[in-house]
Order: sequence, then C-alpha cells, then structure tokens
Amino acid sequence: MLTSLKRLAVKRTPWFLLAISALGLELAALYFQYQMKLDPCVLCVYERTAVSGILIAGLLASIYPALMILRWLAMLLWGASASWGLFLALKHTGIQLFPSPANTCDFVASYPDWAKLDEWLPWLFQPTGFCDQIQWQFFGYTMPQTMIGIYVIYLVVLLCLLCAELFVKQRRLFSH
Repeated sequence: MLTSLKRLAVKRTPWFLLAISALGLELAALYFQYQMKLDPCVLCVYERTAVSGILIAGLLASIYPALMILRWLAMLLWGASASWGLFLALKHTGIQLFPSPANTCDFVASYPDWAKLDEWLPWLFQPTGFCDQIQWQFFGYTMPQTMIGIYVIYLVVLLCLLCAELFVKQRRLFSH
C-alpha cells in the first residue's frame, strides 16, 4: 500500500485533486457568504487562509511532483496549513459551544504587514460576523465542527503520504 501511495505522490493528478478539494472549500465559503448571506467571522477568514495554504501546497507540488524537494515543501505547507486550520476550528467550536466573555475572538483580522489579505482580497478575507454566532448546521454540526473533520482528513492523508515517503526506498534522485 505504501508503495502505491509513493507512486501516486510523484504524479500530478493527486496533487491537483488536493488543490481542487481546497478550491471547492473556498468556493463553498463564498457561496455561504454571498448566496446564503452568512457573515464570516475573523476565525472563519483565518480558516479560509489555512485552506488557501492547502490549495497552494497542491499547486506547488503539481508543478513537478517527481522532484523530492518540491513534494516536501508542499507537504510542509500542507501540514502547517491543515494543523493551523484544525487549531482554529477547535478554538472556533469552543467559542460557539461554550460562549462566555472570556472565550471570544477579535472582530478585525490581524494579518501580518507583509500579507494584508483582508485589505488585498476583502471579498474573501474580510470578517463581518461574530465568532459565537451559529449561522449554519449540517446534520447538527456547526461550520467549524465540520471543518474539524475536514482538517483531520487532510492531516490523515498527509500522514499516510509521509509514511510512504519515509518508509519506501527511493531508487533515484527523481523518484518515480
């Protein structure tokens, strides 16, 4: 199984699928915001940023997935983004399920000066809602609870890929 996974990792299609899955989540977020009129909070837009990192990771590796350094950079970005997204979704869920004055979030995004996403792409990264509001549920799960599951799936797939990368011997510099 790990050998098959390793063979898949050096092909473009799985990396495009990773990028497409993240793009689908971004498009879903825009649908919720602009069609369903659900206001994203600051944690929502940070979670969108994490999903954007996964999208970029998929695109990065799909440039030339046989190049090990590119794959590892993409996996690093993928892991960092999914881990950060999971942390945010857990925090967001805590705020929604256990509201209190001590358990809140900011109203304004605070991106670093070198990446002012809320100013550059306000239609995607500008928060307009409150973190403690539950505006949507799917089978009883809130939006951040759903994202917890999604981030966990991303991390499990990454863990499987990392195991394949580490435990399947490479035959050449550009492994196939």
